[in-house]
Amino acid sequence: MNEFQKSFSGKLLLAPMEDVTEAPFRLICHRLGADIVYTEFISSEGLIRDARKCREKLFIYEEERPVAIQIFGGNDEVMNEAAKISESANPDFIDINCGCWVKDVALRGAGAGLLKDLPKMKKIAESVMKNVTLPVTLKTRLGWDENSIVILDVAKMLEDIGIQALTVHCRLRHQGNKGDADWTWVKRIKDAGIEIPIILNGNIKTPEDVKFVFDNFEPDAVMIGQAAMLNPFIFRQSKFYLDNGYRQDDPDIKERIDMCMAQLKLSIELKNEQLAVREFRKYYSGYFNNLRNINSFRLELMRLDTYNEIEEKLLWFRENPELIIGDKLKQLF
Repeated sequence: MNEFQKSFSGKLLLAPMEDVTEAPFRLICHRLGADIVYTEFISSEGLIRDARKCREKLFIYEEERPVAIQIFGGNDEVMNEAAKISESANPDFIDINCGCWVKDVALRGAGAGLLKDLPKMKKIAESVMKNVTLPVTLKTRLGWDENSIVILDVAKMLEDIGIQALTVHCRLRHQGNKGDADWTWVKRIKDAGIEIPIILNGNIKTPEDVKFVFDNFEPDAVMIGQAAMLNPFIFRQSKFYLDNGYRQDDPDIKERIDMCMAQLKLSIELKNEQLAVREFRKYYSGYFNNLRNINSFRLELMRLDTYNEIEEKLLWFRENPELIIGDKLKQLF
């Protein structure tokens, strides 16, 4: 393995997630232990048309590195141009999405749709690699359905053409993000003699899951997706569990609120306040997960429209947590 490939060894990665892994969230996850982070997946067509929303997804903080820009598309020439545009944003590497399961992507021959056309997947990957100087990686699934599990062929094909690392979401396309992930396929890929880094993804929910897959299926790295949105502290907690064999205490109220406010401030710096506050509402559950009696307070936060209002309520909570998560909740709401 080269130095870039070795850099994945034993690492915890934040998965690319649409409308989730924007720059402020990536930066917070990096601060909380994510070793490598990925942008939201970005449409190649949108990039070459200079669509504002796609261009905005290219923004990177220096502090969040190493970071990958992930692009998707079904046309090799368009992907080639999109990769060049992405490279100009100066990420650490480019990742090709061949795993998105949603109909608007997969049924148009992009994302997981490329699992039904491996020559096309190969052509796109080769085109991107030839036209950028950065390392290129790829993320995909086991196959389209139970009758077309092609991941061993995909891994061999991609290694042969020079893809630098492969992330395997251990589900089939028709499963979406539901149901069990079959992690055993990562071990099968390794046993088949594939030498590029194999990153395990799919249904990793807890620090115990992270240790279990490292111990049993030999991935080079583990990528965490939805669980990070539900608990951005999972990276730090997983590293603690790997090192010590028991669970780290949950973050206290002060740290939860400080991290929540830090991400919201970063979002407001990138967007107008009204938009940032509205789009931030999906993150509250993650910062306040596993707290008793928190739902009513979270709903109160979601009704607020300005940073000052949110800050006031959060600072009050930080100083008076017992009034929310204690027995006095009914006196407040």
